[in-house]
Amino acid sequence: MATETERKFLVTDNSYRQLAHAHRYITQGYISRRKEGTVRVRIADKRAYLTVKGVTRGISRDEWEFDIPADDARAMLDRVCEGNIIEKTRYLVNWDGLVWEVDEFISPVKMTVAEVELPADLADAELPLPPFVGREVSHDPAYFNSNL
Repeated sequence: MATETERKFLVTDNSYRQLAHAHRYITQGYISRRKEGTVRVRIADKRAYLTVKGVTRGISRDEWEFDIPADDARAMLDRVCEGNIIEKTRYLVNWDGLVWEVDEFISPVKMTVAEVELPADLADAELPLPPFVGREVSHDPAYFNSNL
């Protein structure tokens, strides 16, 4: 088990596209979206994952992630996911020693958010923010993928 410590921000412009060193198309859905934890299935390009995330405490939560066959992931997305299927393009941007993930949501909503995973010792640290980063929404459940 790993612990995910993540901060999330709104994006103010599309300069991240020029700064990105990679991008990938992602489709994901939720098998469970309980407040005690979520179970997500995701296909990112040709790889697929099943991810279980525990209760969020501050900006951290337990996380278990497993590679699964892409055909199984497609079947889960079609047959057992509840709510909306999320489609997005994720851009990866290196900034001051951290990798920022900028998600352009295609469906079910159109919005762009940037998130950065941090080592636990940097959870409360002042971060040097990339130029495309705006207001922080780490604690706003409206921006959790599982609530879209």
